[in-house]
Amino acid sequence: MADRPFGFGLPDKPEDRGGSGSGSGSGSGSGGSGGQGGGGFPGGGFPGGGPFPGGGGPMGPFGGMGDPQQFADALRQFADMLSYRGGPVNWDLAKNVARHAIVAAGDPSVLDAQRREVTEAVRLADLWLDEAAAFPSGIRKIEAWSRSEWLEATFPVWAKLCDPIAAKGVEAMSGMFTADPAQLGEDVPEEMRQALGALGGPGGLGAMMRQLGGAMIGSQTGTAVGELAREVIGSADIGLPLGPEGTAALLPAGVAEFGRGLSVDAGEVRVFLALREAAHQRLFAHVPWLRAHLLGAVEQYASGISVDMARLQEAIPEVDITNPEALREALSGEGLFRPEDTPAQKAALSRLETALALVEGWVATVVSAAARERLTHADALAEAVRRRRATGGPAERTFATLVGLELRPRRLREATAIWQGLTEARGIDGRDALWEHPDLLPAADDLENPDTFVHGQPELDISDLENPDNPGPENTGPENQGGTD
Repeated sequence: MADRPFGFGLPDKPEDRGGSGSGSGSGSGSGGSGGQGGGGFPGGGFPGGGPFPGGGGPMGPFGGMGDPQQFADALRQFADMLSYRGGPVNWDLAKNVARHAIVAAGDPSVLDAQRREVTEAVRLADLWLDEAAAFPSGIRKIEAWSRSEWLEATFPVWAKLCDPIAAKGVEAMSGMFTADPAQLGEDVPEEMRQALGALGGPGGLGAMMRQLGGAMIGSQTGTAVGELAREVIGSADIGLPLGPEGTAALLPAGVAEFGRGLSVDAGEVRVFLALREAAHQRLFAHVPWLRAHLLGAVEQYASGISVDMARLQEAIPEVDITNPEALREALSGEGLFRPEDTPAQKAALSRLETALALVEGWVATVVSAAARERLTHADALAEAVRRRRATGGPAERTFATLVGLELRPRRLREATAIWQGLTEARGIDGRDALWEHPDLLPAADDLENPDTFVHGQPELDISDLENPDNPGPENTGPENQGGTD
């Protein structure tokens, strides 16, 4: 990203870089004080333009002082990071970084004409769904969002979902920096030793690194959410209820990106995606336990994610946090966050994947029924959605690697087959009645054989065993009569 506030970037001017440091981070934005792009520490954004603690350029960990005003701004931003009291992860910084990532990639405002197009498409789609679902409309408000508006509307849920895993990363990082300042090495100047000692010894250093760790994790999470904003289409297109209840929203930029290369009229693409958005809203509005069930499944799975301390200890001491790519590689690499290999964790993952598949399968079923006779390219658009959900985009994969969680319904086709079979066997009302309670829904094992769930297990005839006066034909021979001599 072009602009990383609060010290995560380089100064704008080459002559201010002191000839050292790595990475990039120029540009202007609102993240730094005084409007300076990058808002970095002298010598490369962080003390010394290199790893912390220790390391640094030829002038030691603090590098060259550079412009006094710039240095004062950097210290103020550094103090802002350390003064955050909102929890282990600096979510204020995360949101700010996400906002900068969105703006840097381009986020035009939504035009009035686009808002009218979205409103008309959602209203039409909601009308069509009346014939395809037993649930009435769940929409109370229709909005057309820019990517920045999507961030504002959904970030509280993202922070809640990511907090358990991110907090573990912060605690792990802070635990790596509890050594006595006297043991930091010969390259650390005496002034820094005294400063670290003034923090209160090892405990104080650990507390400071906890704050810095919260900023680093927050920065990476914000970057991932900001990149994900470039791929989303609506408020629920990843299967989770991210937006406000009752608000159906589409992103015109996301709709246009989805339709690019499909050779389908833009209006038809918009209505098809509006059908999916409206279908999600019906389900979440009229299945009162579903929202908590889905988010609870994510939180349960996240609670079983652990941090690979060996990998963290190997990566973090060498990383230059002024270099976005190095930071991304250290915190987002494969295996840093990994699920525990326990029966409980496997059950939590199965529960989450099944829930996502059932939601997506139901939406696909009702959208197909509503669009089949009305949209010329309904099947092609449905297949495009399936491919997109099955593979995930680059940003979604980055987010999954960062937090150790993939929000993809792996059994989408099987879940869709179950809902379609139930529609044929029981009708719309009978199909949707299964949402009355989670125990009525198909379980993970049912996805292995959709037809068995739809039509039920074959019943065994045990009447002969229950009626001794009417023995079965196999028990009528003399040898089986049980007679006496």
